[in-house]
Amino acid sequence: MKNTLMAWGATIALSLLSTSAVALDKITFATNWLAEAEHGGFYQAVADGTYAKYGLEVKIIPGGPQTNNRLLLASGKVDFYMGANMIQAFSAVEQNVPTLAVAAMFQKDPFVLMAHPDAGFDKLEDLPRATAFIGKDSLVSVFQWLKLAYGFREEKVKPYTFNPAPFIADKNSIQQGYVTAEPFEVERQGKFKPKLFLMADHGYDTYSTTIDVRRDMIEKNPDLVQRFIDASAIGWYNYIYGNNAAANDLIRKDNPDMRDDQIAFSIAKMKDYGIVDSGDSLTLGIGAMTDDRMKSFFDKMVSAGVVKASIDYRRAYDTRFVNKGVGLALRPKN
Repeated sequence: MKNTLMAWGATIALSLLSTSAVALDKITFATNWLAEAEHGGFYQAVADGTYAKYGLEVKIIPGGPQTNNRLLLASGKVDFYMGANMIQAFSAVEQNVPTLAVAAMFQKDPFVLMAHPDAGFDKLEDLPRATAFIGKDSLVSVFQWLKLAYGFREEKVKPYTFNPAPFIADKNSIQQGYVTAEPFEVERQGKFKPKLFLMADHGYDTYSTTIDVRRDMIEKNPDLVQRFIDASAIGWYNYIYGNNAAANDLIRKDNPDMRDDQIAFSIAKMKDYGIVDSGDSLTLGIGAMTDDRMKSFFDKMVSAGVVKASIDYRRAYDTRFVNKGVGLALRPKN
């Protein structure tokens, strides 16, 4: 009788596990670049089972130089997309693309300007006199704001081709980058630590690494959207503050060229500069977005001529899924 009961119990347990596995909602999440530490929280939620705990089976689809994963979201071929900043969301409204941002995993955009440490570039106001290596996307966005706010000039710009060599060779130049990426290569190749000027700390207050979704997903399945955002926030807490080894293994699997020292550098910079967890997220939780911050950035982009004043910027985002303090207890107390 005892053996029969044990067998019956095992059958029930296996049945429950099977049912649980079948019940997971399968979703696809597309990023905007090759797998890297800057995507770590999402990989963490896959690796440590957080998504599964929220009833989700998430497939991460990395982006890259030859892909347009944002288009996959708009066309309904993926469920969620990792947006770069709010300019993309404003553009979606202007172009009547049915997507919007529903969470911001980065409270600060990681865009930096780098300068040589001994060239007299001690403050941001010193940088306009330098030759500036700027990429074409940045030239029509953040650089337009820099012109207005700090007097930068386009005649000083040279194309940035994702090669730090010209900057390293020219002591009187500056170069754009992400605080989590380009400074690492400059240190490795140039054998010096560049001075870093994080634009987020100088007024460029866009959110970054947003979770974007189609409007019909919000209308038809808001619970799915909520679960993905909550689980992603917890994933980011665990990645930044916990054991992230398994997530980094997944990152390297998707991007074999990613180096261990690059990952470590990126995580350290995200912590040092409060890229993920600072400002509003300290009380509202990772992923936080506020109306005041959105209006501030929109107004700056209008003044800089980056976006049109006629855009209804409030249609570019939805705060109903964030600001609930999800995961706050996971932040270390000291």
